[in-house]
Amino acid sequence: MRNLAVLLGLVSALAFVLSSSPASLPFAAARAQTQPPLPAVEAPPRSALLPAQEHVHARYQADIAAVQRFRPTHHFWRHIFTIPDGSIIFGSAEDGRLLATFPTQGNWAREGVWEDAALEDTLEGIRLQSRLTRRRDQVEALLTPIVGEVVHNPTRGRFLSPHAARYGGFLDQWGLIYERFGVPAEIGLAQAVVESGLNGRARSGADARGFCQFLRRNWNHLDRLAPNVIEVYNQTTQAPYCAAYLSILATMYGSFIPALSEHHAGGVNVGRTVINGERLGGADTREQYLMGSEFVRDLRNISIRRYRELFRTYGPRSFLYSEMVFGNTVNVQQLRVGAVQTPIFAMRTTRNLPLSELRRKTGLSTTELKRFNPALVKQVPARANVYLPEYVEEFGEDVSFWHRPATPSFAAALNDFVRLEAGVERWHEASFEATLREFQERFQETGTEEGTVMATTLRYVIGDLRTSRRAAILSEFRTNGRILDLFRRGLQELRAGASDD
Repeated sequence: MRNLAVLLGLVSALAFVLSSSPASLPFAAARAQTQPPLPAVEAPPRSALLPAQEHVHARYQADIAAVQRFRPTHHFWRHIFTIPDGSIIFGSAEDGRLLATFPTQGNWAREGVWEDAALEDTLEGIRLQSRLTRRRDQVEALLTPIVGEVVHNPTRGRFLSPHAARYGGFLDQWGLIYERFGVPAEIGLAQAVVESGLNGRARSGADARGFCQFLRRNWNHLDRLAPNVIEVYNQTTQAPYCAAYLSILATMYGSFIPALSEHHAGGVNVGRTVINGERLGGADTREQYLMGSEFVRDLRNISIRRYRELFRTYGPRSFLYSEMVFGNTVNVQQLRVGAVQTPIFAMRTTRNLPLSELRRKTGLSTTELKRFNPALVKQVPARANVYLPEYVEEFGEDVSFWHRPATPSFAAALNDFVRLEAGVERWHEASFEATLREFQERFQETGTEEGTVMATTLRYVIGDLRTSRRAAILSEFRTNGRILDLFRRGLQELRAGASDD
């Protein structure tokens, strides 16, 4: 599991996200105006760049260009988390602009909010279906001949707004953490918006937990590998591991687009998708992934049962995930501007630190202490981090690496790592494990906090590459004649359908 709707103008939009209760706003306040295209991200001054970041910036720019070309709908997803719950929004699938907002319960002909005055008479004299799913399909059918293909989705403003109000002041600090590992801040934070709404204590039905929603068993595994305690409900504890993992996957693929999707859909599903895109003629991994995912979406619309072997559990949300993240990067940028930013300091405690002691020695309320430390119930355990707005020496060593420049040894290791040749096949070769082990050792030998995180996460990834059946499954998928025949039949059926249209 990818721009902020300007609700009555930019100022009121930020006020809504950061402080208002969406449920209390009148329905008309959900009106969202058309947004400009997702802007290209300017590189920081060369003097401010780590060597790795220059390379990563070029990778990110290529990703933005690919998303703009293949997924112009991504602009639409910026509105989902900024309009109050209880609405259905419709947008253009051709450019992502918002078309209309309707109440989930209510009279759509009278209470709908149209962004284009020319569309306001679309429902006039139409008897709409009473069942919501059928009504959505009916309005889609009415709009398509006028504006082209459309997309529609329920809004989820309450998923983000209370947590943006509580944690929006930490975005700059978390952004610095992502950047240290070679991940553009807005991409890492947009993924957190989509996954958890910035809520450190978020839990999914599948028992994925926290900021970027790793499964509980994966956090437990990382915790066993790490030399210090990982408290998964603290966003500032999670962020370095989320960033390191995304950096490693982006290096493996040479793109953040399939890397994001692997976090959501799994490596085997993304691997199949990339192979399908390679067969379709994609020039590089990002194109192969985007072309392969469209191919899968279209085959699912023909027959899931007939073509299931080409995609397995890669479904509609898997298809949308990367574009949802890219669509929400603008939300992140505007949330950062709209909130007063607060420093976060991390102290590595050598003993259990009771809540009562923290409250007494810092003068902070329990509510404020838990804002910095959402995992905090009764105490911070020994060898974990306690987070505060300033450094308190008696609580432990200052491990807030994002407040300090990267050491030359870490900067050099990261620069060499992100420039590794991409390719899932290559990364699965037994001989490539030695290369990854060398980098694991290099990061560990930097003696830095971020180097330890990177080494721990690499060890986790190496173990998964070695022990999982992913390499064998993808090799079989690539070479199996029956799968190739099924691919050709699917492609032929899609082309025949396109010619009929």
